[in-house]
Amino acid sequence: MSSLTNWTFNSLVPSGFPATVLPNVEFWNVSNGINPEYQIQVSWPLEWASRDVESTALTMYVLDGNVLGATATEAIRRRKPVEPSQPDSIIVSIGYPLTDTVYIPQRSIDFQPPIYEGSKPPESPDPLPKSGADDFIQFIDTVLRPWVHSTLFPKVNFARDALYGHSFGGLFVIHTLITQPELFDTFHSASPALFWNGGYMLEQLGRLEDVPIKGTKPALTIGYGSLEQFPVQRRTETDEAFKERRDLIRTFKIKDNCKMLYKRLKKSEKLRAVELKEYKGQDHAGAGASALMDGYEFFIDW
Repeated sequence: MSSLTNWTFNSLVPSGFPATVLPNVEFWNVSNGINPEYQIQVSWPLEWASRDVESTALTMYVLDGNVLGATATEAIRRRKPVEPSQPDSIIVSIGYPLTDTVYIPQRSIDFQPPIYEGSKPPESPDPLPKSGADDFIQFIDTVLRPWVHSTLFPKVNFARDALYGHSFGGLFVIHTLITQPELFDTFHSASPALFWNGGYMLEQLGRLEDVPIKGTKPALTIGYGSLEQFPVQRRTETDEAFKERRDLIRTFKIKDNCKMLYKRLKKSEKLRAVELKEYKGQDHAGAGASALMDGYEFFIDW
């Protein structure tokens, strides 16, 4: 157990997992005594005998760690045999204790951007929940990242960091990019929920141009699946069920919104690169996994 300011990190498996089960992967519950409570999964290269090594590493912070943490870890490890020059990489996945009463409500708070002062929010039939996005950014930057650096890997030279989010997490990534672009070297937004609050975030992108950037300009990747806005009927799906699903999916306008996001940011002088990619034949879930692997490829290729 260790703490950083008022936060405490408790190992879920203090003795570690057997190497034949989950090699070089550890889990912690993180709390400051009040909500929220996070479950952090950290993985590091299989070649490392322990966390106490001297090396230079890239780090990818992955949101929705309960779902995507293992995906990120295994995808990067599978890539190593065919890309032996791949740099050492650490994956830090941020999730929640696996109970719906914690996971779903807290995720909705953490990922939700604020309504910026001086802007007029779109009319919404329902009041928005409390925004916790800025608090969540602060947790990642001032609590989690320093703990990873100083406590878990004190001898590692941390070269560059990336942030990955999918769906509502992808919306959070865009909020972080336009408000604090220097926090990460690369931002990955997969199928971002830009339909949130009537497309409000698309109208706030100009805020990025007002943020000073003293160091290296960040890069951005945007990904979505071709079936996210234009689904095809499944073999076992009735016409009625397909129509209902199709009509709902089309209201999200994932493809249109991603293309609009790309159009508005591709010429920004605050970004060194912006990439848009469509994943053929992928739905919302499939695009998240594909964009994660592609995002890693993009991240290391600088």
